[in-house]
Amino acid sequence: MRALYSPPLLSRKARIGCKLHISAMKIRTRKFLGTIALLLLVVVWSLLGMTAAQTPWLANSGLLQAVFYVVAGIGWVLPAMPIVSWMSRPDRG
Repeated sequence: MRALYSPPLLSRKARIGCKLHISAMKIRTRKFLGTIALLLLVVVWSLLGMTAAQTPWLANSGLLQAVFYVVAGIGWVLPAMPIVSWMSRPDRG
């Protein structure tokens, strides 16, 4: 942890495969693009969920509906986690 007005910490290097990767994109740009990606993910996920919820085999079973809505409601978090971690990666020093 650093003090309130201290200089920023050194950039964190993320390992991708066996190579070191330092992002050249500024954090503001990553957050903007990540926000757009998250909004697109939520819209597409909800449209696909609504489409799948209307299938006859799912619409006729209360138990399957309950399981489906729990999985569909929590499931979007898994693809969103890499986007959020990419967005919060610090700038290069």
